[in-house]
Amino acid sequence: VLERLNDIVSENTPEGMNVETIVRHGPVYEQILQVADDIGADQIVIGAHRPQISDYLLGPNTARVVRHAKCSVNVVRL
Repeated sequence: VLERLNDIVSENTPEGMNVETIVRHGPVYEQILQVADDIGADQIVIGAHRPQISDYLLGPNTARVVRHAKCSVNVVRL
């Protein structure tokens, strides 16, 4: 899986841009926040879909990242 992910990243990354692929297991928002802290991220860019009813009850991962991140977060509508 990591090899395929690296292929996709390589095919879609502009020349001169450095991208590191990280695969983690656990609650999505917790892992994103932990990696951001671990690498000292200045910004998190995260995709978001149109919310469903369950998102309002449980809280989507994107909302949790935005709420708890120590750095700026850019949300891109998918």
